[in-house]
Amino acid sequence: MKALITGVQGFVGKYLADHLLSHGIEVWGTSREDSPLLCLKNGNVKIIKNDLNSEEDILGLLQKVKPDYIFHLAGQSNVKKSWEDKEGTFYANVNKTIFLLDACVRYQQEYPNVRLLTVGSSEEYGRVEPHELPIKETTPLRPMSPYGASKAAVSMLIQQYHKAHGLNVIHARPFNHIGPGQADGFVTTDFAKQVVLIEKELISSTINVGDLSSERDFTDVNDIVAAYLLMIQKGQLGEIYNVCSGESISINKVLNYFLSFSQKEIQVNVDESKFRPIEFKKYYGSSEKLKMQLNWTKLHAIEDSLYEIYLYLKEQPNTI
Repeated sequence: MKALITGVQGFVGKYLADHLLSHGIEVWGTSREDSPLLCLKNGNVKIIKNDLNSEEDILGLLQKVKPDYIFHLAGQSNVKKSWEDKEGTFYANVNKTIFLLDACVRYQQEYPNVRLLTVGSSEEYGRVEPHELPIKETTPLRPMSPYGASKAAVSMLIQQYHKAHGLNVIHARPFNHIGPGQADGFVTTDFAKQVVLIEKELISSTINVGDLSSERDFTDVNDIVAAYLLMIQKGQLGEIYNVCSGESISINKVLNYFLSFSQKEIQVNVDESKFRPIEFKKYYGSSEKLKMQLNWTKLHAIEDSLYEIYLYLKEQPNTI
């Protein structure tokens, strides 16, 4: 079996590549830049430069690689940036996906068993009323950012392409996913990094935080990519699946886990100037469809995932 991952060099792409390789699947990936092979613990990924800017270029890529599975992870995934560059966000997330979908329709005529997985986001749901929790795939979409709207558009497009063209496509809606190597700007990375910097005596022993009362749904990235493989292998074509823990945990509890990992005395300063309007105190999804149809199981406990993030950053020689 052979897989192609767009956006393979991103946070999730690397974990997905490693997971596929561990299952004996040959992995190719796209990058916007020329790149050497991406070496992972289970093998190598063959990288091809392709920015997904045209249907013809993508079709040529597919005909060269001849993948059985296509995982579409490439795109603009920053909510804040989507407000700063709305047009660019829609071009990256919607237009390029349309190029890919059209190329896949043509490629499927030659290779009818190919399967495509598009990756969206829980941001597609946006505003959810308390009585609608946990969020199911049938919950109405009310995105509250250009990013969320762009991913919601993709979820609608894949259903149209499946019905109109018989495209073998499935859509994932992951909630918050965490793990070592995630970029700054995500709460788990930011908390862990501050604890490590305090331990290395590079900053003062006080962590300044904002409102810690909100609750969110976190899933280990290894469980996320395991779900992606199950979905593309066994998922119902044209369907949408939430990928989430099905539980909420407060940001305060996340911080306390990180504090418990350290031997240092660390003070927490709640800075009200850092408070932002919180649209939802509690926000979490239902993974029942994924569990019932595909027998997916979450294997990583939240405290273990957080500890792995902490250890990863602690071992980095240049954590600054």
